Amino acid sequence: MKLTFNGAARTVTGSQHLLEVNGKTIMLDCGLIQGKRKESFEMNRSDDCRGAQIDCLILSHAHIDHSGRIPCLVKNGFKGDIFCTSATRDLCAVMLQDSASIQEKDVEYVNRRRQKQGQ
Repeated sequence: MKLTFNGAARTVTGSQHLLEVNGKTIMLDCGLIQGKRKESFEMNRSDDCRGAQIDCLILSHAHIDHSGRIPCLVKNGFKGDIFCTSATRDLCAVMLQDSASIQEKDVEYVNRRRQKQGQ
């Protein structure tokens, strides 16, 4: 058995841990790293969102710092089951939509700033 801490180690955001046991890779949470824009952007795009290599995801609860990178996981080939309570599932559906909306507005803001700077 091998346990790897990819997030929320020495920090309070981006909870993501991998448990490798009996030839299976289980992800415990898949959280978005929050913080300063540039720093968190780079960390959220890192290699530890390798969806095709994950057999299943156990989601402890719906907070974005525990669930926010699920879209990245799916984009990168995750097709496994997600285990969580029904309340977590229901709340996560709303929170991920809200998070996506906030991220879209953030990109619009950054693009307007860049445009004013001639970029």
